[in-house]
Amino acid sequence: MIVAALLLQAAVPEGTTVVFFDWGKSEISRDAAATLDAFAAANGGAAVTIVGHSDRSGPEAANRRSSLERARMVADYLAGKGMPRSAISVSGAGESQPLIATADGVREVHNRRVEIRRR
Repeated sequence: MIVAALLLQAAVPEGTTVVFFDWGKSEISRDAAATLDAFAAANGGAAVTIVGHSDRSGPEAANRRSSLERARMVADYLAGKGMPRSAISVSGAGESQPLIATADGVREVHNRRVEIRRR
């Protein structure tokens, strides 16, 4: 488990906050909410870029949609915590930028994520 955490840490750009999602879900988990609460408190009015990602377990078009939906959910959550919506940029990368390389059709929680970066 420690090795996996170190590999993920190396794969995520420095200064990036990451939250993960259950398969087929875009709801923000309790763990993700705690991470987002801390991010909002530390970054108040900062301009941020939010990029959603998915694993390769479904059709590419559906994965693009779910990655964007997850990114929008995070943006809405942060806006609800007082971050200005006008300072939040949102996009979805689908399955094109995995943290963990997998074969098509494989569910991988580390690829179902949203990355948040200050601009």
